[in-house]
Amino acid sequence: MLPSFLATLFFALNATCANHSIRLLGTLRANLSRLVIGTLGLALFAHTLGGGFSSKGTAWFLLSGVIGLGIGDLGTYAALPLLGSRLTVLMVQCVAAPLAAFGEWWWLGTKLTLPQVLCGTVILAGVALALAPSRSNPHHVRVKPIGFVYGFIGACGQGLGAALVSRKGVMVASGAGEAVSNLTFGLTAAYHRLLAGLIFTLAWFLLLRFLRRLPGGPPPGATLGRAPWLWTLANGLAGPLLGVGCYQWALTTTPSGIVLPIVATTPLLCVPIAYWLEGDRATRRSIVGGVVAVAGCVALGLVTRH
Repeated sequence: MLPSFLATLFFALNATCANHSIRLLGTLRANLSRLVIGTLGLALFAHTLGGGFSSKGTAWFLLSGVIGLGIGDLGTYAALPLLGSRLTVLMVQCVAAPLAAFGEWWWLGTKLTLPQVLCGTVILAGVALALAPSRSNPHHVRVKPIGFVYGFIGACGQGLGAALVSRKGVMVASGAGEAVSNLTFGLTAAYHRLLAGLIFTLAWFLLLRFLRRLPGGPPPGATLGRAPWLWTLANGLAGPLLGVGCYQWALTTTPSGIVLPIVATTPLLCVPIAYWLEGDRATRRSIVGGVVAVAGCVALGLVTRH
């Protein structure tokens, strides 16, 4: 359970850093820069202290990176301007968890207990309560139906690619006699996923640039000085390196149907971080939803331990 909570913490820090990085560099440069930083950092680790490409599960982790960090992230980014950030995050996080749990049961035979399912449902209900638009915090984006299609693609990438296929890779490696329940294996698997996601994303953006579908530079008014690259460095370290690394570590020891509901609380953890760094106050309903989700996490930890 600890790796799941660490991944949630790093993903929440990553969200704030990514927000500043995108504002200063634009989505294209910020996203590619964070992937490059994360991939280089994990490559250094994997080819020195880790196993490099020697794992029997490498092919599955590469496929997971294409599906999750490649196709899934593209769907999520496409949904953001059509659904808004809150509705996009709500859809991706709350659909990915049951998809992963069902897929792992159907394909890999992993079964969750009824208390674990109920606790996961409570967590997702708390996330939904905190993020759903309300009168006090209305939705400011004109929702377009095609956005739900992109959001579902993002959820499939997160649930089926990032979690389910990764779990298959862990099982293949474990079946080959490899020690998988440790941070070293998790960081090495994260390197494989990031590398595949980076190659896919870079190829996609180059194709769009060739077709003249993407702007070539940073957003108007952006300053390519020291501060943007500090935010980008923090973005790459917190999310792709530490966040994905702990996420993969969690999947080596815990079913995806348990990991994903915990990681789904990332937007809630962003609330105190945003208040601390940016002075952004939380609404009463987001606090109540956060309390419900945290209670679900505590209960999930207790029933899983026993």
